[in-house]
Amino acid sequence: MTKIVVYATRTCPYCYRAKQLLNRKAIAFEEIDVSLDPVRRDEMRKLAGGINTVPQIFINGEHIGGCDDLYAMEYDGELDTLLNGN
Repeated sequence: MTKIVVYATRTCPYCYRAKQLLNRKAIAFEEIDVSLDPVRRDEMRKLAGGINTVPQIFINGEHIGGCDDLYAMEYDGELDTLLNGN
């Protein structure tokens, strides 16, 4: 089973768009709200190689990037390939 983790904040429009794409594709994901949680934000930053912006998306432990990266993968057909384990 594919595990998706999205580090996000409550007010970020890019976070909303990324989650909207995953929901539209009926893909379950874990959302970690880093809005007021400096420990989780530090965790995100370490996993994302120092990147502090949200969202930061991980699929099966692999750092995908942010919203634009997720949509680029969708546009190129790479997202379905990764989700299907191909």
